[in-house]
Amino acid sequence: MEPLLQEYLPILVFAAMASALALVLMLAAIVIAVRNPDPEKVSAYECGFNAFDDARMKFDVRFYLVSILFIIFDLEMAFLFPWAVSFAGLSDPAFWSMIVFLIVLTIGFAYEWKKGAMEWA
Repeated sequence: MEPLLQEYLPILVFAAMASALALVLMLAAIVIAVRNPDPEKVSAYECGFNAFDDARMKFDVRFYLVSILFIIFDLEMAFLFPWAVSFAGLSDPAFWSMIVFLIVLTIGFAYEWKKGAMEWA
């Protein structure tokens, strides 16, 4: 039974060191943190509403549209990067399937643009 426990010793040491580091970093953040935030820091930014307001307030649908667009194009890059890396060894169907994928995303982007999802005023 002892050899089995010795195999787990590096995992236990790693877990102990990770826990100790996490505790040190959390305590350092509590001790070093600035307690008087700048007015610019707590002002309405990026999302268009006050940072410390009611959490159940209604959002404008444009914020959701922009977040969905971000997710779509983030996923596009996640699919496009490995395809581009292995581009030299791809077959014709692999090439054309990615072109169809990009065309569908471009049509969706043009539709969102036409509907005014990019307009903030």
